[in-house]
Amino acid sequence: MAESDQMFRGDLMRGQKVLVTGGGSGLGRVMAEAIAALGGDVVIAGRRLGMLEATAAEIMAMHPGRVMPVACDIRDESAIEAMLDQAWEGGAPTGLVNNAAGNFVSRTEDLSSRGFDAIASIVFRGSFLVTLGCGKRWLAAGERASVLSILTTWVWNGSPFVVPSAMSKTGLAAMTQSLAVEWGGRGIRFNAIAPGIFPTEGMAARLMPGEDISGARPENPMNRVGRMPELANLAVYLLHPGSTYVNGQVIAIDGAEYQATGGNFSSMRTWTDEQWHEARESIRRTDTADRASRTAKS
Repeated sequence: MAESDQMFRGDLMRGQKVLVTGGGSGLGRVMAEAIAALGGDVVIAGRRLGMLEATAAEIMAMHPGRVMPVACDIRDESAIEAMLDQAWEGGAPTGLVNNAAGNFVSRTEDLSSRGFDAIASIVFRGSFLVTLGCGKRWLAAGERASVLSILTTWVWNGSPFVVPSAMSKTGLAAMTQSLAVEWGGRGIRFNAIAPGIFPTEGMAARLMPGEDISGARPENPMNRVGRMPELANLAVYLLHPGSTYVNGQVIAIDGAEYQATGGNFSSMRTWTDEQWHEARESIRRTDTADRASRTAKS
């Protein structure tokens, strides 16, 4: 993140250490870089160690904070515990960002149980297990911490064609509000961000296949998509101890698109069978390319 994009003084996150799941790319990388740019330490976790190592090296070459890459599939409880052991080396994290996710558009009648599990096991179950693992360690040591989950505006009104994600993200919203009360008085606070469209390669390929979302967006009251530093600055604020009284909140950052349109995929109700077929094929090609990339970098 360029210095001109920062809202905060350059050493704001010095002394802070944040674990970011899904931190090797996309929004996770953006938030990890913002923390490091402000002097904080970051542990980035994800399935692809090669990508994580490359991301860590690139961030540390530009910023003062340290970045530790740790391979972890958060669908695996034993892998989570091993990852947390590494994250706690040299001192406990002061924050956790539940960012790891998976999603794709599909008519619900076309989903298989495997397709549902591919999303729910990461977004819902995996994020809970990471949160629980961190929470147990923080509570046992009497430490203070901030947990931030990356959601969507669909947690308020659902969304057709991304039902597994809508269900899973809504579950995390409930976790955020529930644990904010249960653990808030013990020094651990919970908040969440519900982003609108912040274009990443994976998001565009799986949620808006074939659509160009890089330009103007007339349906948004601000006629644009989000800019990565805007999301990063909000995340940093919520993770920093200076926001201690903010607890149990889900905060939208979408230019009021949720209020204007519902912020979901309702417009796809007009898609034809042919359009859905084209979308499935496009997503399948993206998944195949991603698997080939993971194999090459492993």
